Amino acid sequence: MLDLKQISDRIEIGDLLTEYTCAIDSGEWDRLDNVFVPQARIDYTASGGIVGDFAEVKPWLAKMLPHFANRQHVIGQIEVTLDGDTANVVAYFLNPMVMKEKDGSERLWEFGGLYHHQLIRTEQGWRSRELVEEIIWRRTAR
Repeated sequence: MLDLKQISDRIEIGDLLTEYTCAIDSGEWDRLDNVFVPQARIDYTASGGIVGDFAEVKPWLAKMLPHFANRQHVIGQIEVTLDGDTANVVAYFLNPMVMKEKDGSERLWEFGGLYHHQLIRTEQGWRSRELVEEIIWRRTAR
């Protein structure tokens, strides 16, 4: 049975995942400052992206993701393993994105996978110190 602190932690961690997906989908890149510690390691290589620290990855996201006119994350199951002031989180995701082609047509890119976060409790609340994206499946369609 969960105690009140564990329930609160799980709600805050869910809110952190929502902050992450809303920042990515809306293009409000500074909202990511509320998700990651400054020295966080982020690995998007599974989807063709980069791996680096937060200071490298944040501007890369701001440069690359606007190529997709529309982005939307859906987070499914969230497995949280709490250990004091740290937590391991595995969040299932579905991420469809629409890219406008030069001829005006649209191409749909879809990714399904897992976000693996290592979280730490800070004075500002839970923050991610590592994110590794694992792609389970992908497809594109016109």
